[in-house]
Amino acid sequence: MALSSTRRRHMATSTGERSGIRITDFAHSYAALPEGFFVRTRPTPVREPRLIRFNEPLAADLGIDCGALDVEEMAQVFAGNLLPEGADPLAMAYAGHQFGQFVPQLGDGRALLLGEVRDRGGAARDVQLKGSGRTPFSRGGDGRAALGPVLREYVVSEAMHALGIPGTRALAAVTTGETVRRDGLLPGAILTRVAASHVRVGTFQYFAARGNIGAVRRLADYVIDRHYPHVRDRERPYLSLLEAIGERQALLIARWLHVGFIHGVMNTDNMAVAGETIDFGPCAFMDAYDPATVFSSIDGMGRYAYANQPHAAQWNLARLAETLLPLLDPDQARAVELASEALSQFSARFEHAWLAGMRRKLGLLTDAPADLDLIHAWLALLHANRADYTLAFRSLGLATVPGAGDASVRAQLADPAAFDEWAAHWRARLAAEPTDPPARAEAMRTANPAVIPRNHRVEQALAAAVEHDDYVPFGELLEVLARPYEDDGRFQRYQEPPRPDERVLRTFCGT
Repeated sequence: MALSSTRRRHMATSTGERSGIRITDFAHSYAALPEGFFVRTRPTPVREPRLIRFNEPLAADLGIDCGALDVEEMAQVFAGNLLPEGADPLAMAYAGHQFGQFVPQLGDGRALLLGEVRDRGGAARDVQLKGSGRTPFSRGGDGRAALGPVLREYVVSEAMHALGIPGTRALAAVTTGETVRRDGLLPGAILTRVAASHVRVGTFQYFAARGNIGAVRRLADYVIDRHYPHVRDRERPYLSLLEAIGERQALLIARWLHVGFIHGVMNTDNMAVAGETIDFGPCAFMDAYDPATVFSSIDGMGRYAYANQPHAAQWNLARLAETLLPLLDPDQARAVELASEALSQFSARFEHAWLAGMRRKLGLLTDAPADLDLIHAWLALLHANRADYTLAFRSLGLATVPGAGDASVRAQLADPAAFDEWAAHWRARLAAEPTDPPARAEAMRTANPAVIPRNHRVEQALAAAVEHDDYVPFGELLEVLARPYEDDGRFQRYQEPPRPDERVLRTFCGT
């Protein structure tokens, strides 16, 4: 639950002091790379940090013990005023294509990697402060984050985790007691996030753009050791690395589409090679189904629209492949041929993952040749009727038996009769399934969420926090989103699509 909104008086201590926070197995594998990969940088102290959210279950999974700290001391730690024992903060270097235009130097302009911890499963997880002040990569920026975007990332990243979609996690959020200037003055905040790693496609591009093939090789070896050790002993390990990254991205993007998620800014510096969703800026979840849906205020051409995301991912992978060419084969023509073969696998892998997930959403547990046509016909029906994507699929789980839940599906359609013809084909297909109706309905319930982070609900929670210092809606929203596949009558309003006057048509990155 969100902590009290009562403001606490506790002045910041100088950065560099160490806190009493205990972190099990704090490691620094990235800091062991050559210094050209990063710049060691201290967080910039803030005046009056206040803890607004701490993710206790995640902390326990990471072996992070804050039991010896009071709320004010925790605020100091997660603001960067006090550093955990063993922390070695650094800003990572990377480049990136931003909406198709290459920028040779980006890097962590407002984020610092503190180090890595091991979760209960033994996997290494980065711990990073976001909004902790200027770094050598800030490019004139203030290095800070506003409260609204910090809370948005907290909400959406934790919602994605609950939906079973790989992504960074939110460990803590604090306000800084200071303002940041964007369109106007806004309250500042800092997010502590956790990731499998923060290595991006743009990290490879940073060194390739400088002709530093040795650094590209060193980075590739690091990524293999950390994320893809099974390819280390392959005949062509770097080609296998490219294929493995592509496979994870194909599965990730398919999962995005299954729940109507739109990242909004799929630049190469926002694609993590570990296969996690990263950088929740102008992201949003679709209400009415439309493949061309765009929310991001900076995506005027729809480059990263809902249906374009698989193509964007493959384009990004092609940029990664370009950086790896010298490692694939000494003969450039042969290297290009190998990379092209690897990239060509993405579409088939994505289609397979997408189709498998869509079958589950329709209650189909076996394969049939006509399934793709059935799925496309359903999506066309939703599009033509401007039906709510989430509710239409959720309602469909009640309609596997004729007449049992037809009314709930029809209620989502502008032309309810349009459901009948499609439903006849769907039910004929279900009749060929070995699953009994109760088991099918349960399977569909676990494949189709009842609740998503609807844009209007997210904006309402953010507005309450930013404008009124009221974190109750934020805490309640997190509670609801933690159980997205459950029907809870107390939170029925979170399942409902927005009224026309509540629709959010544009989202913003907050930088």
